[in-house]
Amino acid sequence: MNFFTGMDYYRPMLHLNRFPLLVALVFALGTNAQTAAEKVVAPANSALDSKLFYQLLLGELNAHEGEPGTAYSLILDAARKTNDPRLYQRAVDIALQARSGDSALQAARAWKQALPASREANQYLLQILIGLNRIAETVEPLKKEIAATKPRDRAAAIAAMARYFERASDKKLAASTVEQALAEYLEQPVFGVSAWVVIGRLRLAAGESSQALGAARKAQALDAKAEAPVLLALSLMSPKTPQAEALVMQYLKGQAPTEVRMEYARVLLNAERYTEALTQLQLITAEKPDYLQAWLITGVLELQTGKPAAAEQALKRYIELAASGTNNAPRAATDRGLTQAYLTLAQIAEQRQDFPAADAWLKRIERSEDLLSAQLRRAALLGRQGKIEEARQLIRSQPEKSPADARLKIAAEIELLRGSKRYQEAYQLLAQASASNPDDFDLIYDQAMLAEKLGNLEEMERLLRKIIAAQPTYPHAYNALGYALAEHNTRLDEAKQLILKALEYAPGDPFITDSLGWVEFRSGNLTQAESILRGAFQARPDAEIAAHLGEVLWTMGRRQDALETWQEGLKINTENETLLETLKRLQVKL
Repeated sequence: MNFFTGMDYYRPMLHLNRFPLLVALVFALGTNAQTAAEKVVAPANSALDSKLFYQLLLGELNAHEGEPGTAYSLILDAARKTNDPRLYQRAVDIALQARSGDSALQAARAWKQALPASREANQYLLQILIGLNRIAETVEPLKKEIAATKPRDRAAAIAAMARYFERASDKKLAASTVEQALAEYLEQPVFGVSAWVVIGRLRLAAGESSQALGAARKAQALDAKAEAPVLLALSLMSPKTPQAEALVMQYLKGQAPTEVRMEYARVLLNAERYTEALTQLQLITAEKPDYLQAWLITGVLELQTGKPAAAEQALKRYIELAASGTNNAPRAATDRGLTQAYLTLAQIAEQRQDFPAADAWLKRIERSEDLLSAQLRRAALLGRQGKIEEARQLIRSQPEKSPADARLKIAAEIELLRGSKRYQEAYQLLAQASASNPDDFDLIYDQAMLAEKLGNLEEMERLLRKIIAAQPTYPHAYNALGYALAEHNTRLDEAKQLILKALEYAPGDPFITDSLGWVEFRSGNLTQAESILRGAFQARPDAEIAAHLGEVLWTMGRRQDALETWQEGLKINTENETLLETLKRLQVKL
């Protein structure tokens, strides 16, 4: 039966708009149209004869009707006959839509062979090879892509290469392939920095930290003022590559951009090197007094290191700058920062027992995402003033937009009861919540801590071991059980092993380190206990750690050192239960 039997004479042309590529080719390859005003010339021969036209039409119909294999063959054959790049691209697209990577690669290679100067063909070939994880074959396409880029854009094009290989399964091969492709640029001052940095980032992704650091050094040697090598070094900063920080510090000796110094401060924060981070932030605010974000982080850090007055000053400066509108920070980020500032200022006022001021700061929080947290903090303030039932009513009256909101409300009510020493009620509420959420190990952990408060050590241990059995990498369960054993001066060898296990999963955690120091103290190893606890207190100034370190010093007969340590702890938190109990038990008055 003839293909057009029964079809209206005009239908093929009327329906060509279903196939925009075919319409474009009709006009591009067809005869030149003329207007009445044009001089009559001999007609040019059409590159689109009737046979080719129907071949394209059949190809598009097959593609439309879900026969990609036939469509692909017809369109690719037409592309080879005409050398039209749009037909090659269409063949590639049909293959990709059909998830036939090998067919797409075949079409891209045919395109590249037919039109070797086509940058678009080269880009398609490169992307398909990467998608098929044929990384070793990308060297030549990579070289051609960089060579085809204008010199003014070449450094940026080189820097973008790392993104090409984000999903490559063999990261090491990707790094060596790119290094091979960029070989001719590695010694060039203009492009060498970008080349070495992208190689370094790929080496880092491959887990080759030392090679990545070597790449950063070579990049910096080409241009000591370039930022990119320093940002790479910041990504490398860890206990495994301490040399990376030397590269950063060398750069910061000069006129370093504020953003780079800020990034260094963030890395220090993530490493819990708070004092050093604070030093960098102070340099930033001295150099740029209107640098908004630095003031916020400074305020939070000052409070964390026991300097509430300095914290308050920094946070108020942040609020002042945010209100002025002179900064370039995104509005959403500024609003989040304001919430953090108000919460921290409320905490400072609460520490001074200025509850009206704390409540006033919390009432300034307007961001809808933070309203629940603000209300829960207001409830906690009521609890501090002994208004427990009013506080519980405030918590329960808050709307719940998600299961996470319900979880926050339960946690807030439990903390309220715990703070007022109504441990049995808190335990019962937690037991109900745990029963409804049997896989929520944080709830089970809190329940275990309340069991200890109630003197039910067997129940505490049962719950903690339940967590350990179900989630062996949960460090807080090991730590809590080990600390409880040490606190009750029993099974000290087992306590130490549990705490060491916790440190395997959370290395360097100052609170777990504090537990280790405490078990050494209970075991009579005073010198070792002091060393461990002092390190923990330096890493994280905290009232509870101060309580333990002070008691070790007191026992060693270094009374003045102990008193100074406890005084420092009280500056951080005047109401810390462990510190106050220690002073009472040892009959110490400060």
